Amino acid sequence: MFALGPRSPRGDEADGGDKLADAARLHEGDQAAGAVGMPSSSSSSSSSSSSSSSSPPPSPRPLPPPASPPFSASPPSLPSPPSPAWPPEARPTPGPPRRGAGAAGRPGSGGGALFWWLRERRLGRGLYVDPARDNFRAMTSLYSSIQPADSVYLSTRTHGAVFNLEYSPDGSVLTVACEQTEVLLFDPISSKHIKTLSEAHEDCVNNIRFLDNRLFATCSDDTTIALWDLRKLNTKVCTLHGHTSWVKNIEYDTNTRLLVTSGFDGNVIIWDTNRCTEEGCPHKKFFHTRFLMRMRLTPDCSKMLISTSSGYLLILHDLDLTKSLEVGSYPILRARRTASGSDMSSSPSSSGPRASGSPCHLSDSNPLCEKHTTRTSQREGASPRNSLEVLTPEVPGERDRGNCITSLQLHPKGWATLLRCSSNTDDQEWTCVYEFQEGGPVRPVSPRCSLRLTHYIEEANVGRGYIKELCFSPDGRMISSPHGYGIRLLGFDVQCSELVDCLPKEAGLLQEIRSLYSHNDVVLTTKFSPTHCQIASGCLSGRVSLYQPKF
Repeated sequence: MFALGPRSPRGDEADGGDKLADAARLHEGDQAAGAVGMPSSSSSSSSSSSSSSSSPPPSPRPLPPPASPPFSASPPSLPSPPSPAWPPEARPTPGPPRRGAGAAGRPGSGGGALFWWLRERRLGRGLYVDPARDNFRAMTSLYSSIQPADSVYLSTRTHGAVFNLEYSPDGSVLTVACEQTEVLLFDPISSKHIKTLSEAHEDCVNNIRFLDNRLFATCSDDTTIALWDLRKLNTKVCTLHGHTSWVKNIEYDTNTRLLVTSGFDGNVIIWDTNRCTEEGCPHKKFFHTRFLMRMRLTPDCSKMLISTSSGYLLILHDLDLTKSLEVGSYPILRARRTASGSDMSSSPSSSGPRASGSPCHLSDSNPLCEKHTTRTSQREGASPRNSLEVLTPEVPGERDRGNCITSLQLHPKGWATLLRCSSNTDDQEWTCVYEFQEGGPVRPVSPRCSLRLTHYIEEANVGRGYIKELCFSPDGRMISSPHGYGIRLLGFDVQCSELVDCLPKEAGLLQEIRSLYSHNDVVLTTKFSPTHCQIASGCLSGRVSLYQPKF
């Protein structure tokens, strides 16, 4: 079918439509005639007229300039599509403008406004054209209306306190790590109990990590790690032995399929799941430090962060998990205190206070702090793998006192780290956000990446001695933090903006978006669902609560 050209804004609607239809049929006839090698009716009539009359044929009139499309809202830099070449007999005649189209496609009444808005959205203009921001506004509205929905509280009450919560990547299963050797599995949508792994370990279960939608790993105070398959929960896939003390958390590198665990023995161990058998996986000790509390990998696995009970934060840059790091086998950057606000103008190589529990004393016989001066020449002009940086994160109100970093989380996009810190006397507790400061070193001995305190808030000092696990939302705009007998939803500002959109010059307070209380005991852990607008929390008495929007 021949594509009709733009209608003249002055042509009559009915008369113009008839003429355009006749012109299209006439043009199709000319094309068909030309395809079979026969003259068209117009050419034959012209030839007969010329043969019967001696007067010359009239010269064709010039074509009028093409009119703008009725819904044209493109900028001048975007040319309109070319109009088809009309036959002389098929020129559109002037007529009145079409009803409901608006002048030149600008927002008007009828369907013109709708088409204009769609075109603007496609071109990336207007207030509501970014799908990510549209989704963000919708999710913020949902979280602002969230309420306690269901509570999972088994009548047996044999599982004890809830230490950790973990969703499967597709959000279809919620797993619960319990104090009394058990792992619970729930359907988070229906809030129904699926299964209880009553003898998952011989001691309390500390952490759960999904490798994919069906495989997950658990670690325990019995010094072991267990691999499980959701399709066959009656038996373990295998049990991993290698730690000599309580195993506290698990990380997983999806690119290399290496499992990374850490424990109170100070060891970080790498497990090769590519060669996993029923008897276990090949493993090696990757790193060791004293007073180790938590270990995390950045989303791109380029850094490893380790928190300690002595208040130090260790960062391994340009991470290479295939190499085992022994004492003195890697360069160490000078230990320093993180900056915030005006402190950023100070020298980046200034050393912070060092306590007797400094992680630099990794070996009593050969401390690493004596090594960094001899490694300086190796770092000049090069970026070695697995270079170590030792920081003392600044905590508000704790400038002159030591602190313990009990919980460590990372921003989903790797922009920042989230710490839960408590004073050595357990009389204060803080939630702090530190932005990664990327860039090359100012001096060979200065850090290549430092942390800057951007946001903080003081927490309720309830449940002393217990670790409270907090988390980022999947988009990184919100933080869910245990707060007494409930949880608090925190944002970088009241609009829950991205961290990069609201970075203060000096450290500021996190904004409380909503507080939710549904427990009768101290909340120890909380988790966002990766796929649904849902939050789960677990408390010291073993109750698991789910929060969902209610309208």
